[in-house]
Amino acid sequence: MSIDTVVFDVGKVLLEWDPRHLYRGLIPDAAAMERFLEEVCPPAWNLEQDRGRPWAAAIAERIALFPRHAPLIRAFREQWHEMLTGPVPGSLEVLDALRARGVPLYAITNYAADTFAESVTRFPVLRDAFHDVVVSGAESVVKPDAAIYRLLLDRNGLAAERCLFIDDSHANVRGAEAVGMAAHHFRDAPGLAAALRGFGLL
Repeated sequence: MSIDTVVFDVGKVLLEWDPRHLYRGLIPDAAAMERFLEEVCPPAWNLEQDRGRPWAAAIAERIALFPRHAPLIRAFREQWHEMLTGPVPGSLEVLDALRARGVPLYAITNYAADTFAESVTRFPVLRDAFHDVVVSGAESVVKPDAAIYRLLLDRNGLAAERCLFIDDSHANVRGAEAVGMAAHHFRDAPGLAAALRGFGLL
């Protein structure tokens, strides 16, 4: 059965997101900034917001542990928009090319529900390009849990073996493959375009 449907990740595939975009301006010392993002507001902590934990609870937890960093911890949510700087170079052009060819497009993203809503306001393509977007924070499940891929498939009547999933995370790619999807590990837009051509989608 041939691939005829494409399922995108959002962050670091379509939109450039990185806490460093914010914290480089707040913590000028690069080593201190990296320590902050490894120890005070690490990826595992942020993933819980992607899983649906309220920001207020998340911020309070970190401030209780690291009270001297309270303003920097609050900035993670208050200035979250500064972490999202714009499209990944070339990716929206690839997305547009798929849309022009009539390829059915979907997305599965690890994203807090409220920050995703803000991102849609800034980048309406997140609303306009996809038949459906599964947002982890709204569903209380994150990639690479098999349940989040199956949620998209079941909700939309999709056959896994006809879907190509695209993500910048090896773990998330493996998660998609485990439920029967083809998958592409995203590095850059030219590589993605080449992979799509290989599947006959571009």
